[in-house]
Amino acid sequence: MTTLLVIAKEPRPGRVKTRLSPPFSAREAAALAEAALADTLRAVAAAPAVRRVLVLDGTPGPWLPPGFDVVPQCAGGLDERLAGAFAGCTGPALLIGMDTPQVTPELLTVDFADCDACIGPAEDGGFWALGLASPDPALLRGVPMSTAGTGALQRERLVAAGLRVRDLRRLRDVDTAADARAVAACAPHGHFAARLARLTSDGDR
Repeated sequence: MTTLLVIAKEPRPGRVKTRLSPPFSAREAAALAEAALADTLRAVAAAPAVRRVLVLDGTPGPWLPPGFDVVPQCAGGLDERLAGAFAGCTGPALLIGMDTPQVTPELLTVDFADCDACIGPAEDGGFWALGLASPDPALLRGVPMSTAGTGALQRERLVAAGLRVRDLRRLRDVDTAADARAVAACAPHGHFAARLARLTSDGDR
């Protein structure tokens, strides 16, 4: 069975989802980030896993459900932090971020019987999920992150290593207000959609 990893930042104003400001304030952006994280962790908690791990930059809060191990993120760029998350795994692992609150337990139920790796492309050119049957941190180190080509470059790295790669469903990350509206429409019953509705009830943002 798979280890499920969530890499996340503590949802504190000014540290998360800064591209949501404007139109949202830093505090409102952090509230949306907390709701996205809560939805993500709920989906992970409901998915089959041998272990569930929150790889956290910061301190856990009341949004953390039971059943998760919490480990700190290592230092360095995002590639190093993702590599560090996989370094703590001894068997198949799937890593996701906190930017796709529309994720479901079904999307997180990955079978490595016919592949060595899987990657979930994001609409912005990155990736929302990365799974490795045999985690090797070297597969991530040096891959340029947070660019329009990150997903393709990461996939190329996996293929170049001789791995059989399966693509997961494409999802949209929440980075901007337009993203937030689109993602909330995909998952209208989650914490994220409810929080966005409350924040926009006083006007169109």
